[in-house]
Formats: sequence, structure tokens, C-alpha cells
Amino acid sequence: MADKIHCVKKTLRLTPAESRLLSEKAEAFHMNEAEYLRLLISQTPNDYPEIRQGLKQLINEVNHIGVNINQIVHHHNYELYSKEDRQQLIAYMKKLNNTVKEVVVRLGNQ
Repeated sequence: MADKIHCVKKTLRLTPAESRLLSEKAEAFHMNEAEYLRLLISQTPNDYPEIRQGLKQLINEVNHIGVNINQIVHHHNYELYSKEDRQQLIAYMKKLNNTVKEVVVRLGNQ
């Protein structure tokens, strides 16, 4: 079945180190080398479960922080804003920045 879909054959020259690296990375994803190369060519985030999970966590975290920020702004509009709210807002923004940095680092290491 795969031969009917993938019918074009390409020749690729690699150094021994590159070949070893390709084998290791393909093995880490539980794929053969051809599947891994096709994955790299497509470069779609849906192909990487860890990216999907990281983005889902990031989206949830941003949504939670956004709700809290909206509550603080609402209090500010009714002049109920306090120094504690300001400190809380700063803490939420730091948490958001740290979460984004963690996801970027995780995605960058792949």
C-alpha cells in the first residue's frame, strides 16, 4: 500500500555522522528513516503530540490568566483597584511570560 502512495524514489548522500543522527532521531520517534524525513518535510504541528500538548497547556494558561486580568480591570473601572490587585496583575503577567518561555524552550529543543 505504501508503495502506491510513495512511488517516487530519491537518493540522498549523508556523512556517517549525519546518517547516525538521522537513525537516532527516527528511532526516537519510533519511525523508520523515510517516515521521519517525510515528517520533517511536512512540518505540521499536528504531527508532534508533544507540541499539541504544550500548545494546549499554554492556551489554557493564557485563558485563565486572561480571566484574572479581566477581573482586575473590571475592579479598576469601578475604582475598586488596590495595590494588591496591581501586584497580582504583575504576578499573572510573570506567570504568563514564564509559561510561554517554557513552551518555546521545549519546542526549540526538538
